[in-house]
Amino acid sequence: MIEPSGRRERKKAATRQKIADTALHLFLERGYDAVGIRDVAAEADVAVTTVFAHFASKEALVFERDQDFEQRLTRAVTDRPPHEPLIPALQREVEALVRHCTAEGSAPVRRMIEESPPLREYEESMILRHAQSLAAALMADPHLTRSATACRATARFTIDAYALACRADDPAATVDEVFRMIEAAWEATAP
Repeated sequence: MIEPSGRRERKKAATRQKIADTALHLFLERGYDAVGIRDVAAEADVAVTTVFAHFASKEALVFERDQDFEQRLTRAVTDRPPHEPLIPALQREVEALVRHCTAEGSAPVRRMIEESPPLREYEESMILRHAQSLAAALMADPHLTRSATACRATARFTIDAYALACRADDPAATVDEVFRMIEAAWEATAP
């Protein structure tokens, strides 16, 4: 995550993190459906409007790293040197993100998401949005000479590699396997 530079930005980031941490604690302790936004606001000692100033919905509280995730993936494309191959850069970023989602203590959160239809639906819409952003970054890169279809498919498979690995018994092997397929498909679409 990019560190905010100014005092005001740091305070906003700290409040946002406090709200997210409080919400996750309450969701895991009481159950996602049993906790409302008012409960989160009261426990975090902020106004309900403050919660909504930082998070658009109750579901967004669970996926508080959503924007960071999306930015990291697009920066893997836009910030890499022109001579650096694309697919290994994407794979390294996905591996780092998978380490986060499979870190110690993450299993209860994954279980909560899997057991909640609203959270699964939110996650699916988030995945689609990430794939669209990544595809846009791929299509905008002047050094990548692939069709829009190839860029969209590569983006979707990259996001799916993350999703599959987070649920796999062997996340690293899953990322490697999916990225071998992505690499082969990317090479096959070269002009």
